[in-house]
Amino acid sequence: MIEALRTHDSGETAITPTDATPPAAAPAADREEPSLDLSALDLAAVEAAVRRAAADEIMPRFRQLAAEDIVEKNGPHDLVTIADRLAEEHLTASLTALLPGSLVVGEEAVHADSSVLDALHGDAPVWIVDPVDGTRQFVHGDPGFATLVALAHRGEVLASWTYAPALGLMAVARRGAGARLNGVPLRAGSPASGAVLDVATSHYDFTTDEQKRVLATLETGGIAPRPCGSAGLEYLHIARGEIDATAFSWENAWDHAAGLLLVHEAGGASGTVAGQPFRIEGGNALPFTAARDTATARRILGLLAAAN
Repeated sequence: MIEALRTHDSGETAITPTDATPPAAAPAADREEPSLDLSALDLAAVEAAVRRAAADEIMPRFRQLAAEDIVEKNGPHDLVTIADRLAEEHLTASLTALLPGSLVVGEEAVHADSSVLDALHGDAPVWIVDPVDGTRQFVHGDPGFATLVALAHRGEVLASWTYAPALGLMAVARRGAGARLNGVPLRAGSPASGAVLDVATSHYDFTTDEQKRVLATLETGGIAPRPCGSAGLEYLHIARGEIDATAFSWENAWDHAAGLLLVHEAGGASGTVAGQPFRIEGGNALPFTAARDTATARRILGLLAAAN
């Protein structure tokens, strides 16, 4: 039975089986210093690079795509566009120039060569990039898509940028320094007592029958599950206190690294059904959750774990 929460050195709050009273997450100022010194990195320049990639490669193609600009990767729901490819190339060049010696793990690069993922296990700083998170929305002219960038070192996410260019939203998080949306501090808060929990779950178009069975445990009193859109924007909704939790059954680092740090720095919690922090390197027990607070994370994971 999942009974308590603890805070790990990774900075993620995770669920763990224990009879102890769950401690509160450590205040940002009390957390350990990151393993990579960010003092020499111009974080504002990173934000500018993200904005520039979107301005140059994504927004000119929004609602302007031709049929030949869209390709299926692994089926009719898994799409890639010329904007995805060019934005990732743009970001790969600009981000590695800002941090010499760093590597990039981008969604499209991994699709072309899965060995790119090996960088997540190495000693070099790694930029984790999803050039267009919510490609299906982008293709259909829906503004609910985002560019996601996270900086990680030795498995630890240190900073992240979640940019929704069509919505004018830029969320930035730095480990131990909080999260901001368009310069304003973010706090996820907690659901109102007795309120029905709004939970974004893995979309049924991307789940197996077994995953659907596990996620169906959330179809119970006091919880209102719905299929997710852009994963990055769902994390932003949690950090803003607009939804209460997620329940995701896939672990691609580019979908989750930026958002998990954003939620954590806004005061939220996360964990897997095995009672461990989510690892960006992969190999996680799934599903996992991110939530506005530890009590909500405990409730969601308790239901999911009961299905196993």
